[in-house]
Amino acid sequence: MTETYSIVQIIQAMLAPGLMISACGLLILGMNNKYSIIVNRIRQMNEEKRRFMVKAGDIALSYDDEVRLKSIAHQLSELSVRLFYVRNAVISYSVAVALFVLASMFIGVGFVLQNRTLEMIVIFAFSVGMLLVLSGVIFAALESKKGFDIVKYEIKVHE
Repeated sequence: MTETYSIVQIIQAMLAPGLMISACGLLILGMNNKYSIIVNRIRQMNEEKRRFMVKAGDIALSYDDEVRLKSIAHQLSELSVRLFYVRNAVISYSVAVALFVLASMFIGVGFVLQNRTLEMIVIFAFSVGMLLVLSGVIFAALESKKGFDIVKYEIKVHE
């Protein structure tokens, strides 16, 4: 038995992946903002580290300067992990968007061709896209925890 669909039903079916595209776009925007903040922080800390190294070339560093230099080294290491998490979240969200776009396109083509294989591709693409969104959320949570750990470390060092 062949099913017939109205243009409204086709558009409605194509909108579900469209909503996920929009949601992922917002998530990517937030992650890109975090990415910029982390990169700027790394650059600032590297500049501070360079100033200490120039200063150390002339005279021995004070105890406080040595503590700060070690703190910078530790934080730079931790910030690179944060950057890794943000990058992975952005990649997960971006690939999810691509899969949602494909799912939306295949929904339209599937309605026109009445092809069951395309329906399976749509389900697969949408499901993998949702798994990638979950992956991105996990990376974002790990990044937030790492950011908290870095701040806790900095407070502890300067007590």
